[in-house]
Order: sequence, then structure tokens, then C-alpha cells
Amino acid sequence: MKLLQLNFLPRSADLGLLVLRIWIGASMALLHGWDKLTGFSKISPQFLDFMGIGKGPSLALTVFAELACAIFIVVGLWTRLSALILGFTMGVAFWLAHGAKLSGQGSGEMAFLYLGACAVLLAAGGGRYAADSSLGAKG
Repeated sequence: MKLLQLNFLPRSADLGLLVLRIWIGASMALLHGWDKLTGFSKISPQFLDFMGIGKGPSLALTVFAELACAIFIVVGLWTRLSALILGFTMGVAFWLAHGAKLSGQGSGEMAFLYLGACAVLLAAGGGRYAADSSLGAKG
């Protein structure tokens, strides 16, 4: 029965949060944020102006969330605030840019999954292995 419950593996919520932070933050920064930064001028004309401030400024805010906040999440610096900002961005991407579609062409499935990970980090914080922890913050 122990084998089926995986009790031979140590349990560590802090280690789990570290893995989540690195996995989500690095994939967001490398696969989404960096692409938007390097392709800014090409992407900007067709980007969603989600706040009525212009397509360029909307894209710049998205790049900040998907690159800077994602890096902060990896490091565990300002984890909860970064997760809030990135989660808001993923919510906009899911509901407005992708029409809350979870399957098919043009679905927002990835934004939905990133939003879920951000919700976990917003609720739990970065854990013991985050820079926040060494600075005396709780998340």
C-alpha cells in the first residue's frame, strides 16, 4: 500500500512551490515574453488593446508581465505580486483574446493553465526557497 501512496517520496510543499515557480516562470518568460519582446514591432499592430490605451502600450504591459514578472516568479522575488500581475494578464488573454475557449483552433488553454498556476502562487506565495523568504517576506 505504501508504494501506491508514494510514501517513499518525501513531501515538501516548499520544494513543490520551487518546481512550480521555475517551471511556470521559465516557460512563460522563454516561450511567450521573450518572443513578444523580440517581435514587438511585428506583433504590435494586431495586438489586443485590452485597456483602451493603444496596442503598443498594451503589448508593453504584457511583455512586462510575461517576461519581468515571470523572471521574478522564478527567483521568488515579489512572488505574490508578480503572480497577481501575470495572472491578470493570463485572465485577459483567456477571456478577451481567446474568447474563453478551452479547445480547438485559437483556444486559450495555455493562458487558462498559466492562470491556474498563478492562482496557486498568489495563494501560497513562493515558499521557503524563494528570495522573498530570505528577505523576511511571507510570499
